[in-house]
Amino acid sequence: MPRIEIASLARCLGVVVLHFLGQTLLPVNAADNPLVVQVWTGNAPNENGGIGDEKTRMSPGLDRKQVEVTEPTKLITNVTRPTLTIYPPPEDKNTGTAILICPGGGYWDLYWQLEGEEVAAWLNSIGVTGIILKYRVPRRPDEPKGEPARRPLQDAQRAVRLVRSRAADWGIHPARIGIVGFSAGGHLALATATSFDKDSYEAIDAIDQVSSRPNFAIPVYSGYLKAKDKDEIAPGLRIPEGTPPIFLAHGGADIISPPEHSVFMYLALKRAGIPAELHIYATATHDFGVRKSDHPYATWTTACENWLRYQGFLNSASRE
Repeated sequence: MPRIEIASLARCLGVVVLHFLGQTLLPVNAADNPLVVQVWTGNAPNENGGIGDEKTRMSPGLDRKQVEVTEPTKLITNVTRPTLTIYPPPEDKNTGTAILICPGGGYWDLYWQLEGEEVAAWLNSIGVTGIILKYRVPRRPDEPKGEPARRPLQDAQRAVRLVRSRAADWGIHPARIGIVGFSAGGHLALATATSFDKDSYEAIDAIDQVSSRPNFAIPVYSGYLKAKDKDEIAPGLRIPEGTPPIFLAHGGADIISPPEHSVFMYLALKRAGIPAELHIYATATHDFGVRKSDHPYATWTTACENWLRYQGFLNSASRE
């Protein structure tokens, strides 16, 4: 598997200090170069290219009726070659747990800073390896607006398998690999957690013989979970036996992805006998990520950390 080390002077010069949970943290390994690996050994499945070069740009500024973080943050788009960017925690804090991070962006873009790099920094602070999944965006012509795109699930299933296959190399316990996602990325995290028994692409190598089942999933202000005209989960989702534990968080005043998406998913998980926890924060809108705030939504990371600890994912463990 190719190993790509990327040096980014701009990244070091553009350091932004992150504040959350009463702590001050620099961006993950700001002075170091994270390991970046290709998700696929060749072209990704059903990838024809033709969308132009990959681009990084700033998000549009929005107002508080729509989102909690209103200032522009870094986006990535035109992704044809999915990658994993791997941020290990300090060795003396490493729990052996890793979490794949799926930034949101409506399956059009990836909110790389707010819902990627900042999330990895939080995970590192609790002893977890943060692995940002750069999945394919924007939607291709055969992925209609208003429905989940299908190629990102291929990338996510392959990513879980790749991380598990390289767990020993990366200081990760193979039974401690979770997935977190935000907005459309929350749908992707949930879809990955519930599609482990049904492959979205044909196997290409030995990595595809490894399980694609995450050991837990954390969908945050997710979209595409509720059916458009019914009080039930979206028709493209299913909850098979063996679905891992799920932690859901949402803003009660979210007009981009209303909280009903998480509410009806929680009810469906409960009825299926799957361990699940749901947190709805009244008056919170969309896109709060892991940033510190006086609003109660900022406590979701603490609640999630407690949940992970209760599930046994934050205690030290052998990496075998």
